[in-house]
Amino acid sequence: QEQLLERGGGSVEAGESLRLACVASEFTEAMAWFRQVPGKRREGVGIVFGDGTTTYGDFVEGRFTIWKDYAKSTLYLQMDNLKPEDTAMYSCAAQGGGRTVIAWRKWFGYFGQGTQVTVSP
Repeated sequence: QEQLLERGGGSVEAGESLRLACVASEFTEAMAWFRQVPGKRREGVGIVFGDGTTTYGDFVEGRFTIWKDYAKSTLYLQMDNLKPEDTAMYSCAAQGGGRTVIAWRKWFGYFGQGTQVTVSP
């Protein structure tokens, strides 16, 4: 069974940066980052496909970067120029484990516990 463990969240001020990391027991063809705030639906932050290409949510506006480090079995999310509206619980996701969430035409069923990101004005 896939295991995902995120780290790197925290509290920052607007305009600052954070790097999230997700250690995966196994990479799937597509890996993604999602975020969720209480009372709202989980939304896709970005996805990296097997060929290394990436796609991001419209709200990212060029501020975030996702990549895989195969040597470390780690999925990263670099977030720059953070805004207060980026405040959320961020979790990484892998394919398999059922059809829980679909994003960019890929189903994801494995999610990590998440790491909180809080951005103050």
